[in-house]
Amino acid sequence: MVAQVVAVHVSGVHEFSKQPAASIVLDEGLGVRGDAHYGVTVQHRSRVARDPSEPNLRQVHLIPVEVLEELGRAGYDVAPGDLGENITTRGVALLDLPVGTRLTIAEATVTVMGLRNPCRQIEDFRPGLLKRLVRTTPDGQVERLAGVMGVVSRGGTVSDGDPIAVQPPPGPAMPLTRV
Repeated sequence: MVAQVVAVHVSGVHEFSKQPAASIVLDEGLGVRGDAHYGVTVQHRSRVARDPSEPNLRQVHLIPVEVLEELGRAGYDVAPGDLGENITTRGVALLDLPVGTRLTIAEATVTVMGLRNPCRQIEDFRPGLLKRLVRTTPDGQVERLAGVMGVVSRGGTVSDGDPIAVQPPPGPAMPLTRV
């Protein structure tokens, strides 16, 4: 299976879901042009309230469509963009990648920084969904399934159907944690 972009989304306001787009523009060090989370420093409201000078490690949100399909099989109607992601992917095990993995999508590159830590808004969007996206494994580990967050390392335009190349970071692999 070829790793590729299934859909792209953007929203200029802080709302839970993002609107579909034919393409999005990623700006190096800033994020998705026109998105509410665009900027060098944190733009997520809860993070801004805590420390507005914190670097923005959450410029781009990516989620595998396979997670959305699993939610659908469990009875949840969740379409691409509904969970606020900018890029919906297919064929990339995003949640298993190490920190620092570079995803080259068309001419753009996103460096994976960590796992999205879903918030209460997911529960407001679809009751019961939070427990599906943050769960405890039998060995007591917290498993986060709401996608990954990254920074734009090289800008460019990303569109539906673009291929994705995965480049692991040099050196020892560090597992993703929430960011």
